[in-house]
Amino acid sequence: MTRSLLFLAGDGIGPEITDVTRDVVAEACRLGGDSLVFEKAVIGFDALEAAGCTIPDAVIERAKAVDGVILGPVSHNAYPPREKGGLNPSGVLRKELDLYANIRPAVSFEGVPTPTGAKTDLVIFRENLEGFYADRNLFAGTGEFMPVPGVAMAMRLVTQKASERIGRAAFEFAQANGRKRVTAVHKANVMRTSDGLFLDTIRRIASEFSAISYDEVLVDAAAALLVRDPARFDVIVTTNMFGDILSDLATELAGGLGLAASLNLGPRNAAAQAQHGSAPDIAGQDRANPTSLIGSAAMLLNHLGHANAGRAIERALARALANPDTRTADLGGALGTRAFADVLIKLMPETSQ
Repeated sequence: MTRSLLFLAGDGIGPEITDVTRDVVAEACRLGGDSLVFEKAVIGFDALEAAGCTIPDAVIERAKAVDGVILGPVSHNAYPPREKGGLNPSGVLRKELDLYANIRPAVSFEGVPTPTGAKTDLVIFRENLEGFYADRNLFAGTGEFMPVPGVAMAMRLVTQKASERIGRAAFEFAQANGRKRVTAVHKANVMRTSDGLFLDTIRRIASEFSAISYDEVLVDAAAALLVRDPARFDVIVTTNMFGDILSDLATELAGGLGLAASLNLGPRNAAAQAQHGSAPDIAGQDRANPTSLIGSAAMLLNHLGHANAGRAIERALARALANPDTRTADLGGALGTRAFADVLIKLMPETSQ
């Protein structure tokens, strides 16, 4: 079966890291004998200038039709208001494609120093469509508003359906990948109704997976424990905002956001996305570390059934990052964006043997 991938470059360093990611994916698929068709479309500031919107409807429809999306970082904080076309492409795609699970591994690479010296190997399953995220948690309109001047309010959405989907995804992943423990992170001591519903749902799912240990940790305690003892966690399942914050913390502890892969997953669609932002201050300078987006593309390939290609990329990344001479400048090496990708392409035939 020939599968199709849609590349959306985004803003800032997005075009640079998306271009080299496409080249790495193409080589991995060639080595694995996989047939993929690559498409591209424009989002972000370029789309705003050309079409009056940062993510046109035609792009959304194309994203729904392809097998996978590789989404570059966007500068959504700098966009104009929604009514002037400044939509967050990431949030729009998550909502329109029903990408309910944001899967974020935090895994240390051999040889890459970590802030505390401890190694990290955990995966965070973040519910992706609800919570306090005002750009996606309602059918129409946004989840925050100002009823009178000087007063701003936000609504938190937690449903049994969404909690069921993210919880089951976390436990099924743990079962399929030899993970021993799933931890639900919450704040039910304060948000008793919404996080209470979340926990009740996760507990019911946990009862179906007797071989996997299950526990619950308050979000503030989880943040402290990630710093003190990251090995205490294996798989974390949590709501949208908590997952967003904790995954950034966990991946920084594992070696840095620039290394952190991420996959947005729905019933039919999937989107690979770097965890970091668009870094406009270094855009166009061949200085960006493309590891996060390349690793995310590997996750997407694995999900789509192209495991040989996905694993080839992962092994090449591990080998390149283990050697200080084949790292990018942010990790103490001398390589730029393109040169690092060229190293991966050179390493893949060796690591696939």
